[in-house]
Parts: sequence; structure tokens; C-alpha cells
Amino acid sequence: MESISVFEIIKVGIGPSSSHTMGPWNAAAAFIRIIKRERSIEEVKEVFLEFFGSLAKTGIGHGTDIAGMLGLNGEDFKTINTSKIDEKIDYIKSTQTINLGGEKVIPFIYGHHLVLNMKKSLDFHPNGMIFRAVFEDGTELVQDFYSVGGGFIASQEKNSIQKQCVRTLYPCHKASDIAKYCEKLGFDKMSDLIFMNEESWRTQDETRQEALYIWQQIKECIYKGVNKEGVLPGGLNVSRRAAGINRKLLGDKIYKNKDEWFQQVVDAEENFTNINKWIACFALAVNEENASFGRIITAPTNGASGVIPAVLMYSQAFTPFTSEEDIIRFLLVAGEIGTLFKKNATISAAMGGCQAEIGVSSAMAAAGLTEILGGSVGQVLMAAEIAMEHHLGLTCDPIKGLVQIPCIERNTMGAMKAITAANIALESDPTKAKVTLDEVILTMWETAQSMSDRFKETSEGGLAIAVNVPEC
Repeated sequence: MESISVFEIIKVGIGPSSSHTMGPWNAAAAFIRIIKRERSIEEVKEVFLEFFGSLAKTGIGHGTDIAGMLGLNGEDFKTINTSKIDEKIDYIKSTQTINLGGEKVIPFIYGHHLVLNMKKSLDFHPNGMIFRAVFEDGTELVQDFYSVGGGFIASQEKNSIQKQCVRTLYPCHKASDIAKYCEKLGFDKMSDLIFMNEESWRTQDETRQEALYIWQQIKECIYKGVNKEGVLPGGLNVSRRAAGINRKLLGDKIYKNKDEWFQQVVDAEENFTNINKWIACFALAVNEENASFGRIITAPTNGASGVIPAVLMYSQAFTPFTSEEDIIRFLLVAGEIGTLFKKNATISAAMGGCQAEIGVSSAMAAAGLTEILGGSVGQVLMAAEIAMEHHLGLTCDPIKGLVQIPCIERNTMGAMKAITAANIALESDPTKAKVTLDEVILTMWETAQSMSDRFKETSEGGLAIAVNVPEC
């Protein structure tokens, strides 16, 4: 089993979905690379893209079609000016052309060259897509891709096509591995082991810098979210709420940038109700940005991208553990817990329901918080187990396929459960726990396999059909 860096689980992304937006975008970019490797962009006459299963059924709401077009157009979601996305898509549709790989303009008719096939699913994974390039000489190049959660992509030939296989010095594929190696090496902090293993990808200084960069991106995203009013796109007419909560909690206080705003939050009146509202505000802010094609931190997915930012921001605003080292260790531990779920279960809602997104992110956040609040290795793992235990069976039932209802509010619930799980674990003896993290991960995977496909990001069950929303 290959090792996964924590920064493949916690990373810069773009809304509204890691599996339905980032995954197809990554797949389109990968297909461009394959064309260049096998032939050349100049030889391409036409390119076709067909989405299947969950990608097709919730594709419009998740911007799957938009991601596919922008990926083929040579855009990078990490650097694209998100305010220009609509303009770029309108240009592709109106001119009926696409600038393949940013190198050659070819015909591209939406509905002909790009199709959402809602009647068929590919066998390998619910999030399937097929790319086909037709060359000037009449030959073709066909490649299947599958978006397997968190922006990761795979093909039937290769389990993962995004990176070279890396094996760390102390491979941690299960929670029991983490406990074993920490005991063997005499580490009281789980993050010490992760620091060591992350050296398989980069130096410890580079790891610290990447974690602090993630923290700055989190602050930037929350700051944008708490300062935007209006209605989210997509047709549900969902109003943004984070800005209103922020305004009520800060009153007439004035700030000019994210650092001044953050200090106002730190200096605000602290009581249980206000802190609770702030946590909700942080999570809402991120997921409202996510729902509107904003740049966010995928952790481990976009639909669950508000949980870790909310809990980390809570720790920095309302606990004494506010050093850069605390931030780094929080993110390292949270990311490592995410790798366990990816390896042994799933972080794809199309495979496991929302337990694979909000449940996993809550477990990650609980572990990270417990780490910096002084928890032992056993207590950190226990916190993750508690958080996931109380998300088991959570379905994915987005209304109209949009990452809005119930997704946005679920992030606030996941954040609160994470904090509660951390507090319980810190007051508990993990040697007396009846359920281990490895056992709850296995249970989550068994639950996912038994869950009806209607409740796995298809918009065919739960709230998605219980709530009658007329087409706009």
C-alpha cells in the first residue's frame, strides 16, 4: 500500500466539489498530458468528454461540466481567477470552440462534444468519465478516468495516476501502526512521527511552510466568506448567512483586512453562545465560498471543507494554543487521519455517502484539536474514532445536486462534533475504549457498501427528493 502525504488530503482547491469539480478538472488535465505524450495537441481534430453515473446526475449543480471544459481549455484551478470562470465558459459555449491545452483552438459544441449520460454508470466507480481525442488522420485516443474523492483520480489500468508511489520510513496505513511506531520511537506527540514521515516528500522546514500557507489560505477564505452578502448561485436561492452572523457578533467594530478582522474576533466577548455562533460562522463562510466556485482548502473534500477551518480557527481564537507550531501540528495530525480513511475506506460521497466527507473531516479535526490541546497519541486516535462513530450512516442527498442543502449546515455540525469528541477524549482513558479507530473505519466502509446508491450523491434519495424544488 502506498503512502499518502498529508498535503494530498489537505490542499488548495476550488468549489463546489472535490470529486465532481476538482476530479474532472484533474482528469481533463491528465488527458491533455496523455495526448502530448502519445501524439501532440496540434494533431487533434476533435475532443469528446462523456460523464456517467453520479458525475452526470449531479453534474450541473456541482459544475462538473464547467470543470471538464476549463480543464480541457488548459486552465489550472489553483491559479485561475475565479471571478472570470463564467466569462470563460460563456466564451466556449458562444464561440463553440475550445483552446485545447491552451495551445490549439478546435470546435467544441456543448451537448455534442460534452455529454452528461444520466442513464449509465461505469462499473469501476460511480464517478466515471471517458475522454476521446480524434486526430486529423482519423485515429483515436480513448481514456477512462474515475474521480475517487478529494480530487484524486484513477483509471482501471492504474489505481492512481497522479503521483509516483512513495513509501515512508514508518508506513502508517492503520491507526494501530501510528500507535506502534510512536511507542517504538518514544514519541509522546503523534505529529512527531508525521514530521518524520513527511520527509519522504519534503524537508521539515518545507512541511512547516506548507502548513502555514494552508493556514493563511484558510484565514483568507473565511475572511472572504464573512464579508460577502447575497444569494448563492444554482437556483435554490440560498442566502449567505456568515456575513450576517459576523456583523451581529462584532457589532460596530471596524477592520480593513483579514488580520485586523481576526484580532477583532479574538477580542470579542467570549461566552458559550458566542463561541458556538463563531464556530458556525467560520464553517458557513467557507462552504458559502465553496458553493460559489470560490478557492477553498479541500480537507479532505470540498463538501466538507468548512469543518477543519472552523475547528482550527476556533483553536486560534478561543484557546491558548495559538503558536505557529500548534497550527502546523494540528494540520499534520488532521491530514494523517484523513489518509487512514482514504486507504481503508473512502472519502468519496458517491461511494460512501456523507459519512465519507463530513464524518471524515470531523474525525480529522477532532484529532488535530486533541493533539494541540495536549492529548496523548491514544487520546488523539480516540477523538477521531468518537467523531466518526457519530457520523456513521450519514447519507449524501444534495437538493438539486448543489453543494448547499444540507451540505453547508452539515459542516457546522461536523465542527461542533469534532470539538466535543476532542473534549471527551481528553477526559478519557483510551486503554478502556471499547471501539478502536481502525474498527470504526472498517465499520464505516461496511456501512458504505451496504448503503443504497440512492443516498450516495445521486440526488435520488433523502432530502433531494423529499423537498420539492421547482426548476428555475
